Amino acid sequence: MRPLLVLRPEPGAAATIARAQAAGFEAIAAPLFAVVPLAWTAPDRQAHDALMLTSANAARHAGPALDLYRDLPVYAVGEATASAARKAGFQDVRTGAGDAAALAARMVCDGIGRPLHLAGRDYREVATSLAIERRIVYAAEPVMALPVAARTALAKQAVALIHSPRAGTLFARLLAEAGIDARHVPVAAISAAAGEGPWHAVAIAAAPDDGALLAAAARLCEKG
Repeated sequence: MRPLLVLRPEPGAAATIARAQAAGFEAIAAPLFAVVPLAWTAPDRQAHDALMLTSANAARHAGPALDLYRDLPVYAVGEATASAARKAGFQDVRTGAGDAAALAARMVCDGIGRPLHLAGRDYREVATSLAIERRIVYAAEPVMALPVAARTALAKQAVALIHSPRAGTLFARLLAEAGIDARHVPVAAISAAAGEGPWHAVAIAAAPDDGALLAAAARLCEKG
């Protein structure tokens, strides 16, 4: 069976590696980003009726100012983000269907009007009627060159796991700079947008979570 190449930053990379190994895969971590906290100014709690989280990293890196919003409901984009919110001490955590647009739609249906969105520097805008106020609380800084571990995995004909469109774009660029033809690399992607690229083969996860992503990778492994 082909090994899996895990490109997401820590601590997500370790979680994906553990899940992959439990499913019987050889998995190699080569994070393309390092997540770092950023200083931010916390707005007035009374101006908001919910906390919006579109990444687990927001809950992990927002820092002590999160305490100001403990009584607000948290709307988390997926289960991994919801879990990070609970670990950060929030009790009322509501899990979305996996993308920011669906999360915003759920908030509208629930009568939310003025959420505070804690986001990464490379967030994506969402078309919505919500009056969203946003604070940038972390950044995912890209590596400058293809990690050695990635080269090792690709030499073993690994299937690369792509967790975001930004990761897919960076991976393709780093491959080109390293003189590696992306047309020989199979990828399993968390979404159709993340899977865009000049890949040898692409399998898209049926849902935006690691379980579905590993199932997509397994399909590529079976094809050899």
